[in-house]
Amino acid sequence: MVKICCIGAGYVGGPTMAVIALKCPEIEVAVVDISVSRITAWNSDALPIYEPGLDEVVKKCRGKNLFFSTDVEKHVSEADIVFVSVNTPTKTQGLGAGKAADLTYWESAARMIADVSKSNKIVVEKSTVPVKTAEAIEKILTHNSKGIDFQILSNPEFLAEGTAIQDLFNPDRVLIGGRETPEGQKAIAALRDVYAHWVPVDRIICSNLWSAELSKLAANAFLAQRISSVNAMSALCEATGADVSQVAHAVGKDTRIGPKFLNASVGFGGSCFQKDILNLVYICECNGLPEVANYWKQVIKINDYQKTRFVNRIVSSMFNTVSGKKIAILGFAFKKDTGDTRETPAIDVCKGLLGDKALLSIYDPQVNEEQIQRDLAMKKFDWDHPVHLQPMSPTSIKQVNVVWDAYAATKDAHGVCILTEWDEFKTLDYQRIYNNMRKPAFIFDGRNVVDEAKLRAIGFIVYSIGKPLDQWLKDMPAVA
Repeated sequence: MVKICCIGAGYVGGPTMAVIALKCPEIEVAVVDISVSRITAWNSDALPIYEPGLDEVVKKCRGKNLFFSTDVEKHVSEADIVFVSVNTPTKTQGLGAGKAADLTYWESAARMIADVSKSNKIVVEKSTVPVKTAEAIEKILTHNSKGIDFQILSNPEFLAEGTAIQDLFNPDRVLIGGRETPEGQKAIAALRDVYAHWVPVDRIICSNLWSAELSKLAANAFLAQRISSVNAMSALCEATGADVSQVAHAVGKDTRIGPKFLNASVGFGGSCFQKDILNLVYICECNGLPEVANYWKQVIKINDYQKTRFVNRIVSSMFNTVSGKKIAILGFAFKKDTGDTRETPAIDVCKGLLGDKALLSIYDPQVNEEQIQRDLAMKKFDWDHPVHLQPMSPTSIKQVNVVWDAYAATKDAHGVCILTEWDEFKTLDYQRIYNNMRKPAFIFDGRNVVDEAKLRAIGFIVYSIGKPLDQWLKDMPAVA
């Protein structure tokens, strides 16, 4: 029986291994992590991450051929294939701080694999890593190999949160990079055979190691670039009276461009886009390509500009001050159908409003108060380190109140900010919300989910990103 072990029971490791176990009943799959609380959650009815469809997959396989354990060394030593899916956060200090990936967790995983292995192994990079990481890991393994053969493969994940299970069941492509030696090709074939249980062979792309590693960074950079492109257009639309939805629709009809990732918003978030672009920038700089580095930096600059612009619009619309005013924040996750708040635009928007002494009332159907308080108190990049290495949660921010109902959040509020495109926000009783708000009542739609005409008919002053401005907003222009 082939045995697979995955080090790291997070957003990538958990769902990926659950689907492999479901699709390959003859393979034994173990997911290991040093976090006792995380493994306990994976073995309970309340999984540590929210992902549509994940519950059913885990419950079908858990205890049969899918196991979650803190006994890392035992499962690694027994495995034929070891996936490494540990965090690769952006460095916060030292060489490359603020850009380079921190490979501390990766390196300790590699050293542990070398220490406990008694048989030949295929080691698979599953985390997003900078180009040439495989080479570094290969050196650590071979220098500590004790005669054991390690083959390194790069198998980047292309999951989108909220649709991860569907993405795993029916991927656009599976990418496997390995050495161009007979042993390397044999290792590629072994991993390809696992995926071929359910993925058509023509969707399994095999390449060299560097191409596989760079493809992941490039894919995320291209996607983020599309979002920044349409967000840049949204600012121009507001200035000229154009409607960004109409512009994006017309542009997306060009089959060379296509309609996906052309929704203007308050900005992109999530654990990968910013981190991967910063990584790409650092690699370009290290390879003497400053022009290329500067090109990709602009994608992040526009994203930051969009969040700042949104906050400025709120403050300027409300008589140039939000001090002491209750502002309702609807949605805190970085997108709908996930509880993930990593790099969510909501953090920067909330911090911007708190800086102007606003009182925030926050509601998100999947994010709890502890997480929100932690995110608002944390420094940039700290979120990507394990909880026990994060700063102790400081005293909660007094100006922030987290509630479990949109109507409670909006009661007596001066303004409402929609920061996540949860479906429920489209069907709220906005007449009821209006009746219970202070007047004039403002709605700032950072995801373009509401029908502006209907809300204006109720009496709201509405700001939707990239849409023609209310007369009120024109009279009070946002100062950049």
